[in-house]
Amino acid sequence: MTIAENVDIENWISKETPEPVLEPALPIIDPHHHLWDLRQNNSMGFRQEVYLCEEISRDIAESGHNIAQTVFAQCGAFYRADGPEEMRCIGETEFVGGVAAMSRSGLYGPARLCTGIFSTADLRLGDRAEDILTSHLQASSNFRGIRSAFPADLNETFLTGFSLLEKYNLSYDNWSPDFTRLPRLAELANKNPGVTVIVNHLGGRIDPSADEEELKAWREAIDSVAACSNTVMKLGGAQMRVGDWEPPYHMHKAESPWDSDKFLSTLLPRYQYAFEKFGPDRCMFESNFPVDKDCISYRTLWNLFKKMAAKLELSESEKMSVFSGTAARAYRLDQP
Repeated sequence: MTIAENVDIENWISKETPEPVLEPALPIIDPHHHLWDLRQNNSMGFRQEVYLCEEISRDIAESGHNIAQTVFAQCGAFYRADGPEEMRCIGETEFVGGVAAMSRSGLYGPARLCTGIFSTADLRLGDRAEDILTSHLQASSNFRGIRSAFPADLNETFLTGFSLLEKYNLSYDNWSPDFTRLPRLAELANKNPGVTVIVNHLGGRIDPSADEEELKAWREAIDSVAACSNTVMKLGGAQMRVGDWEPPYHMHKAESPWDSDKFLSTLLPRYQYAFEKFGPDRCMFESNFPVDKDCISYRTLWNLFKKMAAKLELSESEKMSVFSGTAARAYRLDQP
């Protein structure tokens, strides 16, 4: 049953002509999706206001793609309403751990949701962040790391907190719409070679109408972070709006969803550049759902990625890396 607050986006998605599913047997780990209920507070304006176990399971089932596992991405979902402020984020891991248990029952389909979880912790607390990280680990055995911003000066207190990630074998995800921060992220990665640093969404806002000056700056920023051997790139998120800015394929701009060929011709150069700089063993395709659902269906998105793999002439082993292997290594999951 469609939830009232989701009607607009579901109606828009239904206007597309469903594409034949490409390579339906190819095993996929979706390493980046959210779950939430924004009906009380949708300050970010996402059109899919409710996205819980049933909603993502339906998207996966109706897509026809072989999604074996997924990784939950920090989004401020179901924080505790009480207790110390810095500990309230533990509620997110507790909530997602419950969804993982629901999925493991098999009642929602064969895909295993949230076998990996990354939430957040305020590393600016220095060594006091240790209690936050250990509480996340206690909340779910699927907890794998955090996503947070970082201070521009990379001060010693923050670096002390950051070093705890290596102590507990945890990863660090990061995204900012401002790709000019990537060189500083590279500095952070170089200071902590024992931590896997995961760059989200091609490193920043992807504007298909960007001029050559912006493209050159983005490429240089990508170069800086790709040079760090402990960094990994998530190939995705280019299909999203950022703040008030909406791409031409957003549901507010397009009468109906684009097909995968149109997306391919528009976005391939950005994906290709990032892929070539990081290589297949440090790249993973991601859905970024339901954020990207404002612009594309789950089925079309994975068709798009499979067409990109074909355009890039990836070998079978390289395809296994970008569709599941890199995600399994980065988040310490069983390889499907």
